[in-house]
Amino acid sequence: MRSDRNQKTPLGLKIAAGLGLIFLHAPILLIFVYAFTTEEKSYQWPPPGLTTQWFAVTWNRPDVWEALSLSVRVAAISTAIAVVLGTLCAAAVSRSKFFGRETVSLLVILPIALPGIITGIALRSAFALTDIPFSFWTIILGHATFCVVVVYNNAVARFRRTSGSMIEASMDLGADGFQTFRYVVLPNIATALLAGGMLAFALSFDEVIVTTFTAGQQQTLPIWMLEELIRPRQRPVTNVVAMVVVLVTLLPILLAYYLTRDGDQIAGSGK
Repeated sequence: MRSDRNQKTPLGLKIAAGLGLIFLHAPILLIFVYAFTTEEKSYQWPPPGLTTQWFAVTWNRPDVWEALSLSVRVAAISTAIAVVLGTLCAAAVSRSKFFGRETVSLLVILPIALPGIITGIALRSAFALTDIPFSFWTIILGHATFCVVVVYNNAVARFRRTSGSMIEASMDLGADGFQTFRYVVLPNIATALLAGGMLAFALSFDEVIVTTFTAGQQQTLPIWMLEELIRPRQRPVTNVVAMVVVLVTLLPILLAYYLTRDGDQIAGSGK
């Protein structure tokens, strides 16, 4: 019997896959092309000419740097909060049995399942009710609600594939809880936490909807891009920034994929 891996893929399926990839990525490629166009006020195809001047213009725009700095700081702190809370939730759900455990798991995942506008309205109402002024920290709280879910999903899956016998052996050999976590549990879940953290950073960095409801007068980079598209000054600058955003968010996603693709090879997982 021939192995499935040795069977040739039908030509029609290859064409369909290729068309699907073109449909998904052609708009992104257009962003890259328009970052080099010589036309300043409209999108013409084909571009009348190509230039690299917009990269220098973007570099010298202080509003771009301010928005970029805010986005990076928000994403970094939101990710740090998500890693701590997501790991603790995952450890509790995967390593303990208690009444309502599945309900707790559902409630942790719920923020990312809800439409962003619902989360944004809920957060804005809560901040208004408690008289919390919109600031840098309200953006972080908004982003942390869905970043926790990303880390939790990665961590709980890895916890469940880590053998409990290893933890029991560590405790039997005299290690306390902290030593067991540091030398046994953490090495087994480290790549999952890193992957979850990078995905959370990428999601936070390009979040628009929740940020709109929690930022007040502040502008993260995606909000800045949205404003520039509505009232453009130099359209190609927006495309240069968009290209940077694509690269910034793509790299963590690729790294997360490579870190978790061998996640089934966990020490003690078959014991």
